[in-house]
Amino acid sequence: FIHGGPFANIAHGCNSIMATNMALKLGDYVVTEAGFGADLGAEKFLDIKCRKMDIQPDVVVIVATVRALKYNGGVAKADLNNENLEALEKGIPNLLRHIENITQGFGLPAVVAINRFPTDTEAELQLIYDKCKELGVNVALSEVWGKGSEGGKALAEEVVRLAEAGAGKLQFTYDVNESIMDKINAVVTKIYHGAGVDYTPAAQKEIKRLEELGYIASYWGSSGAGARRRYYTITPAGREACRQLLAEWTETKEIMDKLLHTE
Repeated sequence: FIHGGPFANIAHGCNSIMATNMALKLGDYVVTEAGFGADLGAEKFLDIKCRKMDIQPDVVVIVATVRALKYNGGVAKADLNNENLEALEKGIPNLLRHIENITQGFGLPAVVAINRFPTDTEAELQLIYDKCKELGVNVALSEVWGKGSEGGKALAEEVVRLAEAGAGKLQFTYDVNESIMDKINAVVTKIYHGAGVDYTPAAQKEIKRLEELGYIASYWGSSGAGARRRYYTITPAGREACRQLLAEWTETKEIMDKLLHTE
């Protein structure tokens, strides 16, 4: 499955709960796109959608290319066809961070799928293999574009192996009962590995608007470092508004379920 939008930079970035439930009923294995990036689309997919559905993925496929990693290492687009192990090594930490987010942050098994280009060299591929192996993650080449289904066999076999092993246990980034700012701070520090959060005037205005609507309330408390800071929490009115939205969605879902099951 692929998501039908909107993208994860402005929304959840994945297909609907209804679509996933339908796929789970129709197939032995369900492969779904979770936006883009293990720090953006996957975070929202796991922390929001999977929590709401009360499910967890058996395995995560992290897709990368040699060209993109060399580009991250400083190579100009015009030179990406040339072997450059030095630039590749500089760019690989980007991929490794995504792996760590999934395996260490979320507690899920992963495989790295390399979309192979004709210009990729054996030395470049081996470097990626070795670096990923240090984190206990295997790499599988995806050559479907050139070899058809045979080109995806190695990746499929690794996905099935990890899925059948059932070794993962999904760990969420934050607790749903935490304040808005605490949730944001958790995403920033645990997923993006930032030191903290600075709010723009627009973000502060939006938080204030939610507060004026009575959906959230603020209070002062001590941070872990001892300094006082303002926290935000969802109020009963805010929870009621969320329940109303959920009721509307549930009604829509029931109608769609009836349509899908009509013979």
